[in-house]
Amino acid sequence: MSGLAGSNDKERLDNLVTKTHKEQAVFFLNAFWEEFASQEAEKMWSFVHKAIELDEAKRAEGSDLDEFQAHRFLEHFKETLTVQAMRDRLRSTGAIVGTVKRVPLTHILTFKYNADWHKLVNAPQGSKEEIEKAERIFNEVSAAFAASEARDREASEALRAATAQEAEAKRREAEATRAADEAKTREAEAKRTEAEAKTRDAEATARNAELQAAKAELEAALNELKAQEDAFNGRTAELTRQSEEGSVVQKNRAKNELAQHLSSDPLPLRRAKITQEAAVKKADRAAQVAEQAAQQASAARAEAEQAAQQASQARAAAEEAARQATQARTSAEAARARSEEAKAAAEAALEEAKARLEEAEAYLEEAKKRLPLGATWWLERELHERRAYLPASKGGYKKPSN
Repeated sequence: MSGLAGSNDKERLDNLVTKTHKEQAVFFLNAFWEEFASQEAEKMWSFVHKAIELDEAKRAEGSDLDEFQAHRFLEHFKETLTVQAMRDRLRSTGAIVGTVKRVPLTHILTFKYNADWHKLVNAPQGSKEEIEKAERIFNEVSAAFAASEARDREASEALRAATAQEAEAKRREAEATRAADEAKTREAEAKRTEAEAKTRDAEATARNAELQAAKAELEAALNELKAQEDAFNGRTAELTRQSEEGSVVQKNRAKNELAQHLSSDPLPLRRAKITQEAAVKKADRAAQVAEQAAQQASAARAEAEQAAQQASQARAAAEEAARQATQARTSAEAARARSEEAKAAAEAALEEAKARLEEAEAYLEEAKKRLPLGATWWLERELHERRAYLPASKGGYKKPSN
């Protein structure tokens, strides 16, 4: 900010109010530093930042406020004047001509401090090249800090997220591994139960087969006894008929044979038959019980086989879940490692920004004799503001809360 363009003071003022809020304030500081501005510099710093806050459309690139924003500005700083009263006063001095809808910071400062705007627009502003160099150095510092802050914010957030993700992945891996171990135990128990059921099934089947064979033998013996009994009864009937027919000799012979036949005592045969029939019934009942036991054992075996199959599937699923959980944990660990690297890179960027800041401070200290006092103060104030981004261990400070 060197001298203003314009063939007269009004044109130069019109050019001044097109500059940014900050540039107008620095111009004002340079013009009136020795008179009063040095004591008001911090307040003007607040003016500029409030104007930027209210200028929602252009922010730091803006140069003026609308009437509503200007009213809010004055109200914030507890100024009793109105925008209209300020305009009337500036019109009386010739600073404003005609209708003006916007309010630049220059008009507010000129009115507040009752400053001579003619002196303002003609005040020396120092070497244009030197000021542009100082501004360029400051912008580089600001850009370095902005980049550092952005990288640190992103890296810190990524590291927090990655650390949380890793912890969650480890927890899930532990749960999945425990579930897989439990599934293996259940599978082993199911297979053992299956093996026992198969053994009982085989034993029941074998026992049923034995009982069926015994039943068949008993039935065969019973049939043989019945055949013998039938033969005995048939012989008795035949001899009885012969004893009643034919000659006397034939009848007597038949009666004699019948008596001998009947004296052979068929009672043991009948008893054996009864015993055999009871044994067959008992064997039949035992075979039914054995067959039912075999069916139950077979059903238990089928159920045990199904349980074992399900347990094997559950074990396989649990092992797959554990494998995926391990992969997720490995990925989370890698993400955390990358985040730590990004965090380290952000810290390196902060070191670079700190070095830029120190270079700018050194330059400013050396350039003070060539820069106007208002601009020097403003640059020092901006560099001081940048130090707030540094941790205390690196020479930073904690800004007071508003």
